[in-house]
Amino acid sequence: MTQDNPPSPSTRRIAIDPITRVEGHGKITLLLDAENRIQEARLHIVEFRGFEKFIQGRPYWEVPFFVQRLCGICPVSHQLAAAKAVDQIVGVTQLTPTATKLRRLLHFGQILQSHALHFFHLSSPDFLFGFGSDPKQRNVVGILEKHPKIAMKGIKLRKYGQQIIEAITGKRVHGTGTVPGGMNKSLTLTARDALLADIADILRWSQDAVTLNEQIHTGHPEHHDFAALRTNFLSMTGKHGELEFYHGGLRARDAAGNFIFDQLDYMGYQQILREEVRSWSYMKFPYLHQLGKEKGWYRVGPLARVNNCDGIPTPLAEAARQHFREFAQGDFVHDTLAYHWARMIEALHCAESIHELLHDPEITGTDLIAEKGDKQPEGIGVIEAPRGTLFHHYQINEEGLVTKANLIVSTTSNNQAMNESVRAVANQYLDGHEITEALLNHLEVAVRAYDPCLSCATHALGKMPLQITLQSIDGTVVDQLTKGTNGKIHR
Repeated sequence: MTQDNPPSPSTRRIAIDPITRVEGHGKITLLLDAENRIQEARLHIVEFRGFEKFIQGRPYWEVPFFVQRLCGICPVSHQLAAAKAVDQIVGVTQLTPTATKLRRLLHFGQILQSHALHFFHLSSPDFLFGFGSDPKQRNVVGILEKHPKIAMKGIKLRKYGQQIIEAITGKRVHGTGTVPGGMNKSLTLTARDALLADIADILRWSQDAVTLNEQIHTGHPEHHDFAALRTNFLSMTGKHGELEFYHGGLRARDAAGNFIFDQLDYMGYQQILREEVRSWSYMKFPYLHQLGKEKGWYRVGPLARVNNCDGIPTPLAEAARQHFREFAQGDFVHDTLAYHWARMIEALHCAESIHELLHDPEITGTDLIAEKGDKQPEGIGVIEAPRGTLFHHYQINEEGLVTKANLIVSTTSNNQAMNESVRAVANQYLDGHEITEALLNHLEVAVRAYDPCLSCATHALGKMPLQITLQSIDGTVVDQLTKGTNGKIHR
């Protein structure tokens, strides 16, 4: 673990602690020189979860339900990634058609509800009211008051995704569902028909969400350069290069769209990824090994997936993807705030895919568990979680107890990019003399674009306490701003 150099006498430090409207707890620190130029910009993750360590010694069949406690928003993602790893451990290489489709339906419901939550509840206030608008209004309650139709569509989209999760796992959060080699119960006809009753509205509202985000992004040129980065992108794609969330090969491209690798078997992820540890954050910094630490960092998630894929296998989302790519005039879309636009394109794809699966006769089948093969000493499960590519890797002993675990969560892969985005926004907007709530929110907008799950915990709605202090070279406090738990700002 490397040691960070302390600030020199000619620098000053600004801290935003904690950042708000994200999952978990983190802080931002900026180090400025005497001319107010940004020397360092860091997003610190100050919580320590330790799941990789304390699942050691647990039976492998408990892992999918144990690790979903990492998160209250995307537990399904952890359950499915772990379940894919456990399938390998019990020697299953192919699930039954019904089990496969149930897992996919579950996954689509998870991504739909998570994307709807992030945009409508946490991010839309920034775009509908403005980054520097009154913080008393800039929240989901303000959206309900001023834009009730938009707010209700978002609430109902999330609710529908949760209903899918509940129908399959028995609970909206932290249910069951997967078992080694399959699923533990069928989807009933009653539950299927109840979901079908609302799918037409879900499709329409998902299209509306794409249109809203396209209008916001294309109609505000100032958004295009906001925290913009030209980066490598990593995602999973299907065998024909199509957008794929559940199973496929790894694809990485550089900022110009050139392939770094394509259709790489994720079982070999350890040969292509490395994780750097830095002393000031509990979150690691992954990079592509062949490019090195300096050039090998990358972005994952909706922006990476929509850029990286050759097409989306549902017609409405594919048409939306083409509009998205046309915006960049043949280039990749590198605008960080375009994450939200890409996120809603994916939500539309989920709605279309749910529609297809609910009309598939096999979705209510009863053949749920595949025949097991020879037990294997390790398993690796990779899926595309809402925030990006998610890796779960487990090794077991002869007694079936976990001896080693490695998890690379999506937000970890975006770690360096979030730090660079904070630096870019600080360079553009920070004047070094007065700290305002609007400046605070500009920095947080950059982080929120990635929908980070800082501790795989729960979302906060902007009422977390926060303090920023600006000190001169001699340590004198030049300016200080505090936000209390009631959301009020005090200087």
